[in-house]
Amino acid sequence: MKLYIKNMVCNRCVMVVKQELEKLKLLPALVSMGEVELVKPATEKQLHNLNERLKELGFELLDNQKQKQIEKIKNLLIKKVQSGEVEEHFSITNFLSKALNKDYSYISRLFSEVEGITVEQFFILQKIEKVKELLVYGELNLSEISYQLGYSSVAHLSAQFKKVTGLTPSHFKKIGSSHRHSLDNVNHKQA
Repeated sequence: MKLYIKNMVCNRCVMVVKQELEKLKLLPALVSMGEVELVKPATEKQLHNLNERLKELGFELLDNQKQKQIEKIKNLLIKKVQSGEVEEHFSITNFLSKALNKDYSYISRLFSEVEGITVEQFFILQKIEKVKELLVYGELNLSEISYQLGYSSVAHLSAQFKKVTGLTPSHFKKIGSSHRHSLDNVNHKQA
C-alpha cells in the first residue's frame, strides 16, 4: 500500500514520519520524501490516526490525485536542488517530463493551478533557500555555490538572490540565518 504525505522536505522529515508509522504499528517497507510504502494495507482507523498525528507534526496524508502529483513534482525538484548537482543548462521541462512520464504542459498547468506559482518559480525559491543554507554554513564561496546550483555566473545568482530576498548574498551572509525561511513556507513566496 502506497501513501503520499505532504510537507516532507528533508531527511529529518523522513525519519519523523518513519517513527510515527512504527509507533502506530504500520510497518513501512519504504519511507522517502513524500511517499511511504507499507508492508500491508492499513485500516481506515489506522489511516485516520496516522493523519491526525501527521497533522500535529506539520504533515498531511494526501488522498487527492492532483495533490499527490504536486507533492511528487515538489519532491523531485527539492531532491535535485539538495543534491547540489544542478547543471548550468538544467531543463526543468525535460527533467520532470522524463521523471513523471507526462507532458510538461500538463505538469506546468497542474502545478500553477494548485500552487498559485509556476514550477520555475518554485524551483528558483528552492535554489535560493539552498544558497541561504550554504551561505550560513560558509563552507563554499559564491562561485562554488553558483556552479553547484546551475547558475551561469555569480552575477546571475546574486541578481536572482536579491530579487527574491531583497538582500545581496554578502549582506545576507553578514546578518546570518535570521532571515532564512523554512522550506515549508517557500512555495508561497513569489520568485
